[in-house]
Amino acid sequence: MRRVLLFAIVGGAGFLVDAGVLALLLRVTPLGPLAARVIAIAAAMLFTFWLNRTFTFGRSDRGLAAEGARYGGVGIGAALLNYAVYSALVLAFPTLWPVLAVAIASLAAMAWSFLGYSRFVFGASAPSK
Repeated sequence: MRRVLLFAIVGGAGFLVDAGVLALLLRVTPLGPLAARVIAIAAAMLFTFWLNRTFTFGRSDRGLAAEGARYGGVGIGAALLNYAVYSALVLAFPTLWPVLAVAIASLAAMAWSFLGYSRFVFGASAPSK
């Protein structure tokens, strides 16, 4: 249960980075909400990798490069799910505040992320033969 709580806290921090970068990019660049979200997702993913590796799951025995590649794979899958939900909301409801769409999309991807990170990224690797 502790991991789930820490994961939720890290996810909340990641949401703040995601939403903050999105809001900043929408305010100071000519990027639209779809292009700006790609950059915001990348920033949030790097931030949450560090937090999850440090606080939630701990380091695996795979090494940083392998762990990072696995985290990226799970994260990209979660980001695609997140982005699909976000895009559908923004396109279906053009007057919807983009940050609210981020919140809804982030919740949709949370279960996928936790299972993938806990089992595939930071879980024990297969025993050596």
